[in-house]
Amino acid sequence: MSTATATTIFLGTGRRKTATARVRLSEGSGKLTVNGRTFDSYFSHENFSKQAYAPLLTVELREKIDVSANVAGGGVAGQAGAVAHGIARALQKMNAELRPALKKAGHITRDPREKERKKAGQPGARKRFQFSKR
Repeated sequence: MSTATATTIFLGTGRRKTATARVRLSEGSGKLTVNGRTFDSYFSHENFSKQAYAPLLTVELREKIDVSANVAGGGVAGQAGAVAHGIARALQKMNAELRPALKKAGHITRDPREKERKKAGQPGARKRFQFSKR
């Protein structure tokens, strides 16, 4: 049996819309990967990658922590939000003193906005079929 690694790993699960991210944090040199690719190559636009690692910038640990995330479901924007949420929750586990800063910046709160379901007897969630008086 191999000896345990010296670095401790902190896990966090983040969700946004229909995307779910499982995030692993460990102390390192600031390496960021999503599904085996770098943040910049995975997220199509730099705004999404910035949004995904925003919690690290809030607590000023961008260069000191390695992030490895597995994300599934949803689109690019939802996945970026899910990764950010997962990072924030893992950082909170790593150091409870970071919670106030993360909470103030809005990283801890799960964004509850989901797609509204389509109702029977109408073409969409809110839209109604055209009404004809005569």
